[in-house]
Amino acid sequence: MANTCSFFFLTRASKSENFISFPVCRSDTACWSLPIKMLSSLMSYSPSVDSKTENPDELIATGVLASLQNFIRKCIVAVLSYGPMPKHIAFIMDGNRRYAKFRSIQEGSGHRVGFSALIASLLYCYEMGVKYITVYAFSIDNFKRDPTEVKSLMELMEEKINELLENRNVINKVNCKINFWGNLDMLSEPVRVAAEKLMASTAENTGLVFSVCMPYNSTSEIVNAVNKVCAERRDILQREDADSVANNGVHSDISVPDLDRHMYSAGCPDPDIVIRTSGETRLSNFLLWQTTFSHLQNPDPLWPEFSFKHLVWAILQYQRVHPYIEQSRNMAKKQL
Repeated sequence: MANTCSFFFLTRASKSENFISFPVCRSDTACWSLPIKMLSSLMSYSPSVDSKTENPDELIATGVLASLQNFIRKCIVAVLSYGPMPKHIAFIMDGNRRYAKFRSIQEGSGHRVGFSALIASLLYCYEMGVKYITVYAFSIDNFKRDPTEVKSLMELMEEKINELLENRNVINKVNCKINFWGNLDMLSEPVRVAAEKLMASTAENTGLVFSVCMPYNSTSEIVNAVNKVCAERRDILQREDADSVANNGVHSDISVPDLDRHMYSAGCPDPDIVIRTSGETRLSNFLLWQTTFSHLQNPDPLWPEFSFKHLVWAILQYQRVHPYIEQSRNMAKKQL
């Protein structure tokens, strides 16, 4: 079975000199037919996820063949972990509406399938040892869409948040801490209350940190941070003697660390990888402050189609450019 994993990484990563090519038996084609078929099945496998499933392992796969697929997947993850692994992956979940349109299914169904893809990706990232996952779930600009669609999305958000509150299999499996980044006051009251309950109920968890950006855009986040720093300075000035402040020269300038402390992302490392599905190459006002040295990727699949094979390929691409990213980051630190 180890040879099966080696075959995958030889074929996928041989273009990069940073990877080791494992020996592969070429003398007996028949001996490779079954492993190759199993790998093809695994890499095209996109599980149907039900957050109500009693056994969390069933969220990834079920049945005898699925157990074999899970084993092969874990072998692939083990080999992958020999390279530099990302600590933080951010997703722009693009393509839910197009998925529904292309398949002529009911409007809104694409977002439901997208939620299944999200839970599966969370579990895959957990298996890979990725500590932080951030998703762009709802932009402030999305409020400009048709009111009926916005109402439907709000109802779906409330439904899925309440599902996570009522059935904690996924949360307990990864000991997940859930954050909501954005202006929660813009949400309908039921959604806001549900989001606050979910954050409070997972606040002490120490496993995977899952941050949901809704309703969010980066411009709003930066403005919010500046306003908080200014309010903080006003409070300090009111408490201290004005002459003492002037003489000491403190509290006069706003620094980058000051803003970092008041970003929604305070306490989380910057994303190593930003993945926007559907082939789009725009950040759409997402984490502009935090993505200076992130590896930006735009795979073609729509978000509901995003699967394990796409995640593996994204990490391989990141590992290939990792030395350059680290060099750029270190040079920036020296210039500060």
